[in-house]
Amino acid sequence: MASIFTKIINGEIPCHKIAESDTCLAFLDINPLTTGHTLVIPKKEVDYIFDLDDETYVELNLFAKKVGLAVEKAIPCLRIGTTVIGVEVPHAHIHLIPLNTMDDINFSKPKMQPSQETLSMVAEKIRKEVNF
Repeated sequence: MASIFTKIINGEIPCHKIAESDTCLAFLDINPLTTGHTLVIPKKEVDYIFDLDDETYVELNLFAKKVGLAVEKAIPCLRIGTTVIGVEVPHAHIHLIPLNTMDDINFSKPKMQPSQETLSMVAEKIRKEVNF
């Protein structure tokens, strides 16, 4: 069965897209830890990030770096935190999280619930900074 991320890639579920390449996709987390929390995924459905072939792993990380730099320009923060957890969704992904404090990357705290309009505005702001 296709993961929720594969359904997003296939256009079956909408997302607030930030950037896309032939092999990767970046979009906003709909229940972010902080404003601008972005998910970066390979288009190839692989459950565990270390099971990706080397080429896809490198492409994913370089893509995440470029997207992370755009998020950092668009969203006021001290830096972008990255994490790979991969337990909730069986599809490799990297979290890019704008940080001002260590608590901003605490996944046990309640998630934000921004409106679709807010997510759309944040995505547009980040897209303007994407430089590929």
